[in-house]
Amino acid sequence: MLRIAIQNKGRLGEESVGLLSRVGIEIDTAKRKYLSKAINFPIEILNVRDDDIPGLVAENSAQLGIVGLNEVEEKGAKVNIVRNLGFGACRLSLAIPKREEYTGPEYFRGKRIATSYPRILRRYFEGLGIDIIPVVISGSVEITPSAGMADAIFDIVSSGGTLISNGLKEVETVMESQAVLVANPSLSESDRELLDEIEFRIESDRISRGMKYLLMNIPTESLEKAIEILPAMRSPTVLPLATPGWHSLHSVVESSQLWEKVRQLKAIGAEGILVLSVDKIIL
Repeated sequence: MLRIAIQNKGRLGEESVGLLSRVGIEIDTAKRKYLSKAINFPIEILNVRDDDIPGLVAENSAQLGIVGLNEVEEKGAKVNIVRNLGFGACRLSLAIPKREEYTGPEYFRGKRIATSYPRILRRYFEGLGIDIIPVVISGSVEITPSAGMADAIFDIVSSGGTLISNGLKEVETVMESQAVLVANPSLSESDRELLDEIEFRIESDRISRGMKYLLMNIPTESLEKAIEILPAMRSPTVLPLATPGWHSLHSVVESSQLWEKVRQLKAIGAEGILVLSVDKIIL
């Protein structure tokens, strides 16, 4: 049975459970344990701290993991990054007290920088040839400058609100991060088959996000123009109506294009336009 490690709490953990649910892997969240079995798929769910996931996958205690790319880079564990998952977006950035004047990376030479990511921090400054003094902190990194423990910080930033509330300003982004699916490099053949199935489902979920299904009635004389507006994945579905001179047109469009497409279709006589959400698209 395949085992996948996910974060045991926090937004990334919740979004990981949500992803698994969307691809048809049901977890009893009311009885979420350290180790539990999926209800309808041959997979076990290991609920652990996010910083433990890369190591657990590397040593094959879990064959798969959903974790932030920042944790994979920090731990340096030998895992394969299977794919980006499109959620949990954040960045690892350097921040300094807002009253300070920033003059570029040289500003940090000889400075004490508080962080929970010393590996990534050292690698960044070694690449620039700048000596710094890492101050390793396991939590609440943002308070260290005001407490006199550090001159600057290197930490995860999402909205930047935490920095502002602690009198800091972001000055350099070192890396972008998001949730990734990672795998042990030596999966068995049976585990590889299950991973392929999970990947297939995740890709279908990715394609369907942000898509809308359109149904409408269109005058037959406007069909050619409507098909130009709605090319669909291969071509729209066109069905004749009982009323002469009219057809039903079905297609899929991106949400970002929806209202512009509707405006164009209305202009050529489309009526009775229905907009439906898309659950899954299987290519």
